[in-house]
Amino acid sequence: MIRFDNVSVTYRGGVKALRGLDLTVEEGEFVVIVGLSGAGKSTLLRALNGLVPATEGSITVNETEVVGASAAKLREIRSKIGMIFQTFNLVHRTTVLNNVLMGRLSAVPAWRSTFGLWPEKDREKAMQSLERVGIVEKAYVRASDLSGGQQQRVGIARALAQDPLIMLADEPVAALDPITSRQVMTDLQRINEDLGITTLVNLHFLDLAREYGKRLIGLREGELVFDGDIADVTDETFQQIYGRSITEEDLLTTETRND
Repeated sequence: MIRFDNVSVTYRGGVKALRGLDLTVEEGEFVVIVGLSGAGKSTLLRALNGLVPATEGSITVNETEVVGASAAKLREIRSKIGMIFQTFNLVHRTTVLNNVLMGRLSAVPAWRSTFGLWPEKDREKAMQSLERVGIVEKAYVRASDLSGGQQQRVGIARALAQDPLIMLADEPVAALDPITSRQVMTDLQRINEDLGITTLVNLHFLDLAREYGKRLIGLREGELVFDGDIADVTDETFQQIYGRSITEEDLLTTETRND
């Protein structure tokens, strides 16, 4: 279980990215978070795994306090939280398999990873993760030779190889075309359903949020302004969250985006 109790995050210069956030996410939930750029979506995810320190309040993951945790405790917490990035964050000069094996770093001695001497069970875990996202045949291809959609699926496989309790996806489809975006969202949804991994996904495209979300969180200027079942969400709900009318830029159109 994840719990935010009166959490605020203030950046240098006084910019308040989160304001008094109270939020509970139960084990196994699939949660979509929406809001305009600067609403606090990315800060929420990064505060959860300690990449951004909360300046007020408490954040607990399975009753372990994140705020003020020691470096060793943060490493322990992060080892069970998979992170999927908008920009993929792959090492392009090496193979897909080696990128996925990076998800096993916390589970093996440093000398093994440094020299590429991965235990067989970790290699098998990496291959299983690639198989789950449907690109196991790309295991020995350089990451730089993949399309954007394939690179994002490698990112998902890398997070999955950690054996995470929680998956955090920060705008995972922002750079993808509509078809690939839905493939990536389907992968995340299936992993959540099959493995019961608690999943939080930041999205900009409201039609995708409605299509794949189960529970919707709406942020506006760092504050929680909506929390409810996606079945109860209307166009007026999105307008309330965004503080303005919805535009074409807020929707994933059928036109091809850059892949």
